[in-house]
Amino acid sequence: MLSGVMERSSASCSGSRFDTARSDEDGADIPNIQISLVRSINRSDEECADMINWDELGFASVQTDFIYVMKCSLDQKFSTGALNRYGNIELSPSSGVLNYGQGLFEGLKAYRNTEGDGILLFRPEENALRMQVGAERMCMPSPSVEQFIHAVKQTVLANKRWVPPQGKGSLYIRPLLMGSGAVLGLAPAPEYTFLVFVSPVGTYFKESIHLVVKDEVHRAFPGGTGGVKAISNYAPVFKAQKQAKSEGFTDVIYLDSVQHKYLEEASACNLFVVKGNVISTPITMGTILPGITRKSVIEIARDHEYQVEERLVALEELFDADEVFCTGTAIVVASVDSITYQGQRIQFKTGDNSVSQQLYKVLTSIQMGLAKDDKNWTVEV
Repeated sequence: MLSGVMERSSASCSGSRFDTARSDEDGADIPNIQISLVRSINRSDEECADMINWDELGFASVQTDFIYVMKCSLDQKFSTGALNRYGNIELSPSSGVLNYGQGLFEGLKAYRNTEGDGILLFRPEENALRMQVGAERMCMPSPSVEQFIHAVKQTVLANKRWVPPQGKGSLYIRPLLMGSGAVLGLAPAPEYTFLVFVSPVGTYFKESIHLVVKDEVHRAFPGGTGGVKAISNYAPVFKAQKQAKSEGFTDVIYLDSVQHKYLEEASACNLFVVKGNVISTPITMGTILPGITRKSVIEIARDHEYQVEERLVALEELFDADEVFCTGTAIVVASVDSITYQGQRIQFKTGDNSVSQQLYKVLTSIQMGLAKDDKNWTVEV
């Protein structure tokens, strides 16, 4: 499963077999969720760490040790969650998430600090608030900001041996909120599950980024769910993405679905266009996800005296741009080498002297504790 990250062994790096949940408060088991374990042996943290080749981390799911689980019914609020061994979960065939796509997810990262003995989260309260907005749109109860951050911290601490050394990667954190209760008719599920799992990751794009504009396929439309992190937003881009990759491109840029001439975003990241001292990014008006990295980069750029404009950005502006870059939790800040539209390829500036690289260095220095965090963006676990 770890494919180059960890050597295969008949004995895996987890504790002894153990099917019960560990509650935050009273040690009670989490009801209606069973963990199917696939690993069982005792090894020290040091042995496990020695088996991982941190230099070969990609961006793929690696099975870690624990997940965090919390449940509530439609008319209740979330209360107490628990840590469970990582494994499969049981869902009713008629669960809301399986039948009607009633679900949301978030993504954030944990980094080791400069000393290596501390772990930092980056703006987790923003993820919690964004999940609340999405939950309201999808008719789901959601964890409070405090519950969300507590769950993330507990999950990271329980899996701390999987946090890569500084400079080798990060621990990707995936909170999920889903309608887990059974429902046959078209209606909100009667029960909801919030869970958090993690995976060590390296660089998302290991090669240069070449995008293609697809004007016949749209990721979102006005009045839809493009502005929230609904699980149903992502599978529809697979076909366009697959076709783009078969043509030698990295990903797709989607245009607005009304006038078909304004940039929106790529499959899973926000876009920025640079011309001189002006950095423009498509305005979020319900069809574009309000990225947390996007929000942070805008603030950092303004601090460094760039003029940042959140507005409608026309496709034709690409032809005169100096740079284009993408932002997102997974990719952080990444320069785009080229964009192709209707067979015409446009090249952009990249490299150490690019605006995107400058912003990347400032942002990651804060995320990893290498620079003073005057904005109080980082949270120690």
